[in-house]
Amino acid sequence: MSPAGQSPDRRPPREESGGRWLWRAALGRHWKMAGLALITMAVEGAALGALAKLIQPMFDQVLVGGDTGALALVAGGVLGVFLLRAAATLGQRLAMTQVSERVMAELRGKLFAHLMSLDMAFHHGHPPGNLIERVQGDVTQLGASVQQLATGLGRDVIAVLVLFGVALSVDWRWTVVALAGTPLLVLPAILAQRYVRRRVREAREAAGNMSTRLDEALHGIAQVKLGGLEGYQIARFGRANAEKARAALRAAGGQAAIPGLLDIMSGIGFFLVLWFAGRQIIAGERTVGEFMSFFAAISLAFEPLRRLGNLSGLWQAASASIDRVRELFSTEPTIRDRPEPVPGAPLPEGAPEIRFEEVSLSYGDMPALSSVSFTAEAGKTTALVGASGAGKSTIFNVLTRLVEPQGGRVLLGGTDVTALPLAELRRLFAVVTQEALLFDETIHENIALGRDVPQAELAEVLEAAHVASFLPRLSHGLQTQAGPRGSALSGGQRQRIAIARALLRDAPVLLLDEATSALDTGTEALVQEAVERLSAGRTTLVIAHRLSTVRGADRIVVMHDGRVVDEGTHEALLERGGRYADLYAMQFAEDTP
Repeated sequence: MSPAGQSPDRRPPREESGGRWLWRAALGRHWKMAGLALITMAVEGAALGALAKLIQPMFDQVLVGGDTGALALVAGGVLGVFLLRAAATLGQRLAMTQVSERVMAELRGKLFAHLMSLDMAFHHGHPPGNLIERVQGDVTQLGASVQQLATGLGRDVIAVLVLFGVALSVDWRWTVVALAGTPLLVLPAILAQRYVRRRVREAREAAGNMSTRLDEALHGIAQVKLGGLEGYQIARFGRANAEKARAALRAAGGQAAIPGLLDIMSGIGFFLVLWFAGRQIIAGERTVGEFMSFFAAISLAFEPLRRLGNLSGLWQAASASIDRVRELFSTEPTIRDRPEPVPGAPLPEGAPEIRFEEVSLSYGDMPALSSVSFTAEAGKTTALVGASGAGKSTIFNVLTRLVEPQGGRVLLGGTDVTALPLAELRRLFAVVTQEALLFDETIHENIALGRDVPQAELAEVLEAAHVASFLPRLSHGLQTQAGPRGSALSGGQRQRIAIARALLRDAPVLLLDEATSALDTGTEALVQEAVERLSAGRTTLVIAHRLSTVRGADRIVVMHDGRVVDEGTHEALLERGGRYADLYAMQFAEDTP
């Protein structure tokens, strides 16, 4: 279940039709407004039939017969029809716009909430640009389709039925003749629909690839400029952009074929009617007014028919977007709460002990952790050290259940982490990483994250994290915008804001992932002091690249190739020699001029 409630689709993507899914997922809740829109559409469509019906007395009684008494009635009737149609058009557009906008907003919200519920394995396998395109592009396509399809089915179907009713009332034989070309178009229309659906899906996927290229280039714009990669990125985006254009053109070509087929049918029908009816009028068997009424009805009917023909291609486009959205909704998180509460699984109180017992994890055929066992004592600081790829970050991921190990278990305060609800488990952690995640909001919002924080508590946190020291230098203090991903602030400022956020969270377990490794010496000292304040009274796990930052840790766990190869205090590990001593000596040599 997504955080926003029941996902719109927990069934296999092909178990029900796209239309039924869309009605159940979002459209059905707006049936009253949709019903009002359909009623006004029906009035708008029926008005065309009334107009066609008035053509006969206008010719036979007024223009040919010279009946001045009928003139006012016919003219008034025409005016009334147009006024009624104008009011109905306004009503249906307002109602359908409201329905489509609400449907799009609800689907985007639910889809985003569902994406937030999916675990890291899913996100690692799906480029952000592709997901962004599904939330924005595909849902927008659905909203536009809902509005156009409903308008077509409500207004144009009624218009066609009423207009053909008028035509039949004049002469059923003329009507049959007008539709003589229809059977010839059935097979080409079916083939065109299948082609359109296939091509539209390709176009949506190409749009997702283009969004991914854009996201990658803009996200790493500094590295692009420093590496002189502008030309490479422009060419890369250009290829994706060109493929998206080609796919869109192929889809548009298929969609354009369907109205063309209807034009062929219209031409055949008009030719046959003129030939057949013209001979009857010349022979005096039918009146000019009857023919003009029939001709007006058929002429007015073919334009709604063209739009209905367009709906076929539009529905194929909508179906492709529905499929892509449903694929996301039908994806379940692999890491979730246990279905039944676990007896005797209380939340840890205070700063808990963390214990890994024979934990093993592989990514495919590549082992990340192999029988890892260690204990981080309650209320103390434990450092994880080792070369890149040793498994340090994986320890954090397993502890917080971002990934699930294939073997062993992790205990938090004596409770297996899998026995705790995910939301409650993750509330136990405050995390500060090397790259602090800031949002394009004010500094205050980046620290409070939606909480209503008392002023005194906020001031204490700002002071403890050394945020208060740089606020006076900012143009708007706490209300200064951090910029996208915190780009308006320095690295040290971002880190101190992240620490203030962690202090405010007041979680019993602190996870530090190389929080000071990218900072200059002066900034590092300030951040390190803030980290020490943050660590007080908490069980702290530290991933360290620079060993000088963890010499004061209560315990150091040395990792190599996914295994724990040694552990102890800084002094004991140096005295024993081994891998930690080698790493320390190597770093000391690098840092010595």
